[in-house]
Amino acid sequence: MKKLVLAIAFIGMGSFAMAQQTNPQDKEARKAEMQQKRQQKEQEHLSQMQKDLNLNQSQVAQIKDLHEKRKAEMKADFEKNKDNRQAKMDERKAKRAQMDADMKQILTPQQYDKWQADRKAKMEQKRVAMKDRKMMKKPMNTATPEVK
Repeated sequence: MKKLVLAIAFIGMGSFAMAQQTNPQDKEARKAEMQQKRQQKEQEHLSQMQKDLNLNQSQVAQIKDLHEKRKAEMKADFEKNKDNRQAKMDERKAKRAQMDADMKQILTPQQYDKWQADRKAKMEQKRVAMKDRKMMKKPMNTATPEVK
C-alpha cells in the first residue's frame, strides 16, 4: 500500500514537473506581454486619476514624470541589491544541501525517500496555495456602479 501511494505521488510530481517546462521564446513572449499589460494598467490608472481628481494636462504630465522617476529609482535599488540577494540565496541553498546530507546519514534509505517525497509534496502544496492567493488578489473585471 505504501509503495502504491509513493508510486502515485512520484508519477504526479513527474507530470507537474513536465508541465512546468518552458522554452526561452515563451519566456520572452510572456515578458513582453506582461510589460505591455503593465503599461496599459499604468495608463488606465493615470486616466482614472485624471478623471477622479479633475487634473489638467500639466498635472498629468508631472505625475507621469514622477512615476517614471520612481520606477527608475526602484530599478536602481533592485540592481544594487541583486548581489546581496544572490548571496543570501546561495547561503540558503548550501544550508539546505547540508541538511539533506545530514538527514541522509540519520535516516534509512526508505525513510529518506519518504521524507524527500513528503517535502516535495508540501512544497507543491505551498506553491499552489501561493498561486491561489495571487489569483484571489487580482480584481475581477466587473463593472462598478458610479457614485455621484
